[in-house]
Amino acid sequence: MGKAGILVVSFGTSYRSTLAKNIEAIEKDIAAAFPGQEVRRAFTSGMIIRKLKRRDDLHVDTVEEAMEGFLRDGFTDLTVQPTHVINGHENDGMLETLRSYRDKFCSIRVGSPLLTDMEDYRALSERLLPQFSDLTDRDALVFMGHGTEHHANAVYPALDYMFKAGGHPNVHVGTVEGYPDLEQVKSLVRRQDPSRVFLSPLMVVAGDHACNDMAGDEEDSWKNQFAKEGYPVSCILKGLGEYPAVREMFVEHARKAKPL
Repeated sequence: MGKAGILVVSFGTSYRSTLAKNIEAIEKDIAAAFPGQEVRRAFTSGMIIRKLKRRDDLHVDTVEEAMEGFLRDGFTDLTVQPTHVINGHENDGMLETLRSYRDKFCSIRVGSPLLTDMEDYRALSERLLPQFSDLTDRDALVFMGHGTEHHANAVYPALDYMFKAGGHPNVHVGTVEGYPDLEQVKSLVRRQDPSRVFLSPLMVVAGDHACNDMAGDEEDSWKNQFAKEGYPVSCILKGLGEYPAVREMFVEHARKAKPL
């Protein structure tokens, strides 16, 4: 009889409160969906792993360390579910590590990141908007994604188009380090001429980017850049992991995990 386990892989965060509200919440929902299977954690960010160890004496495994731990403890079959938003560099690195263990387990199944296909885009847009029930047609809602030079960055403009094609021209998606960037989003908001602007992270955790790049007090923060345009700005510091309907998407992806 084999021994089955689940590894939940996240980029990670050094913000302990958002770790609990987002990553731990996703892990708990996955554990509830797979009773009898032990759920373990790994982060892909070495910088965050080192910071947590140095500052809090909190150890989090790398993907390799977690896989070695499963081997050492006699696990034969694994499901690996990333909490990554897109199939970018972090997910590629995770997959590369997992492939080196393919012959050491009876089976390794891998779930997909949050936004992998068009059905995911549609599901996220449909599940997110009801969380902003106070939004009116005169308001602009701007989601801030991370962005990347990886080709998976195409997810962000595709999701932006999905919102607009679904009848929400006042919902915009921008990125910190990719396309569309802040200037492009400001241009779209300017055309709309809203009465208020709401900013919310399109990231699993409301961590450094959300607290500083989006809602920070620096002149170049998104909050202050939109305030300069003359709009009242409200920041919603909630990661995607805080929404039960979004966490359920990760559970669904884990259920549909495919052999590596």
